[in-house]
Amino acid sequence: MADLSLARKVLQTEAAAVLALTERLDDRFASAVEMVRACRGRIIVTGMGKSGIICRKIAATLSSTGTPSFFLHPAEAVHGDLGVITSDDVVIALSYSGETEELVRLLHTIKRLGTCLIVMTGNHKSTLGSAADVALDCSVTEEACPMNLAPTASTTAMLALGDALAMTVSVAKGFRAEDFEYLHPGGMGKRWMRVEQLMHSGEQVPRVNTTTTMRDVIYEMSRKGLGMTCVIDGDDRLQGIITDGDLRRKMASHQNVLELRATDVMTADPVAIDRATMCAQALNILERRKITSIVVIDGERRVEGVVHLHDLWRTELV
Repeated sequence: MADLSLARKVLQTEAAAVLALTERLDDRFASAVEMVRACRGRIIVTGMGKSGIICRKIAATLSSTGTPSFFLHPAEAVHGDLGVITSDDVVIALSYSGETEELVRLLHTIKRLGTCLIVMTGNHKSTLGSAADVALDCSVTEEACPMNLAPTASTTAMLALGDALAMTVSVAKGFRAEDFEYLHPGGMGKRWMRVEQLMHSGEQVPRVNTTTTMRDVIYEMSRKGLGMTCVIDGDDRLQGIITDGDLRRKMASHQNVLELRATDVMTADPVAIDRATMCAQALNILERRKITSIVVIDGERRVEGVVHLHDLWRTELV
């Protein structure tokens, strides 16, 4: 049977390592936040071994919350990849000892370019810690490894400190939920996607005036291919819509539909939504009302776009 006492000890050790970081946050952390926030280039996160794995996560978190970042493998860097570093960048280097050879070899280039350097280390007096513009203390009293050898509590502390940095920077930048949605169209962002991100707009939107003849109405509907058209007044305000279904019903009750005008056939004051409406909400309206298109309007009912059921299919909401 598994030794649950050891598992509990590992979790307690790592939790204690993270909690200890809260007492060490000071002006150095604030300086690191400002350095990352003000970066005009990219954030380059670098480290070897287990620290390198943590680097990849930190870079991914920064990128997904509005701060373009990527991981640079230090061993590859000294064989040509150093060319990605510019004076506008900020380098974040992770090394618990602060003496990782592959990272120390990058210092000459970083200093020659004048690139800002943030180091996360367990030894701020080390070579890397001393060379850093900002050295963040992520030291731990012990590793969670029973032999106190495998990087465990130390890498957890680095990861937590990286998350704290990324989240503080994102708030300082004014990063919003809408921005997060935009950067995650293939995952959880689909649930929060707004109709403005996929609506037909501009010349794609079928429009006719209330006095337009049905011959021209049919032409406009056929040309735009959405199975409907908006009916607007002279100020582009929505007055009604005409759908394929409206045409079929009118043909069944009127001998010569082509003699009519748009206002004679349209459904007046149709349901409409604004551009900030979530796609899931738009889908709910379409399903409840058993319609295939919905018009997007502004606060003065001017037509801004049209969302079709097929557009929502592409988001995998349907």
